[in-house]
Amino acid sequence: MNIVLLKKTTAALAVTLLGSALSFAAPYQAGQRVESFQAKDQHEQAFTLKPAETRFLLVSHDMETGKKANTALTALGKDYLPGKKAVYVANIHGMPGVGRMFALPKMKKYSHRIILGDDAALIARFPQQAGTVTVIAVADGKVKSIKYWTPGTDGVDDYLK
Repeated sequence: MNIVLLKKTTAALAVTLLGSALSFAAPYQAGQRVESFQAKDQHEQAFTLKPAETRFLLVSHDMETGKKANTALTALGKDYLPGKKAVYVANIHGMPGVGRMFALPKMKKYSHRIILGDDAALIARFPQQAGTVTVIAVADGKVKSIKYWTPGTDGVDDYLK
């Protein structure tokens, strides 16, 4: 009886894990439709991405790169990103509670809007390269191109054309 129960439990676990793995979509590629998503910004305000109204998605994947990006974006002013129809997403998924306790209040000091990427499935959609911000150009709701901005080294203007 125990062996039958063990086999059924193992099979159920395998099916669950496979289903979970399939729920994480592969990173975006050129030509793919950008999916709308909902999140909150650093001021806990609701945000809904509208791909048809967005020209650029900028995504920082780690805290050090995010700090450099925030410094560069702050220098450009709070109207820079909206003027480019650009959305900046900071990956906070997996950030421990202690890190959030310090990072989130600091993010509130930035004048530009920071969308908090706190969902593993959402973050998995954005390709990444270490030490860079992913810049996805969007046209007609689809990925036009994917580039990688190195904040602190490169200016962002060349990536938002």
